[in-house]
Amino acid sequence: MVTTLDKTSLVINIAQILISELKLQDITAEKFDPDLDLVDDVGIDSMDFATIVLVLQDEYGVSIDEDDFPQLRTVGLIAKYVQQKLDGKN
Repeated sequence: MVTTLDKTSLVINIAQILISELKLQDITAEKFDPDLDLVDDVGIDSMDFATIVLVLQDEYGVSIDEDDFPQLRTVGLIAKYVQQKLDGKN
């Protein structure tokens, strides 16, 4: 389980998970825009997002509440949320 990462590493790791799970092509985690809206710009649906959440929970050992899903629309917001969970700030 990961306990702390710098923000850039966390964003890149989450982008890598997204790219892998969504089988995105022609994009690298380093070039993935952390402010890109995952629903409007990338086009992920609720099933894709649920899969990504499961992978994130396993990867980081955090619990992501379904009620929080709507606020997790970008990789940057997901990274901030995961870091708060890792820091114990819920």
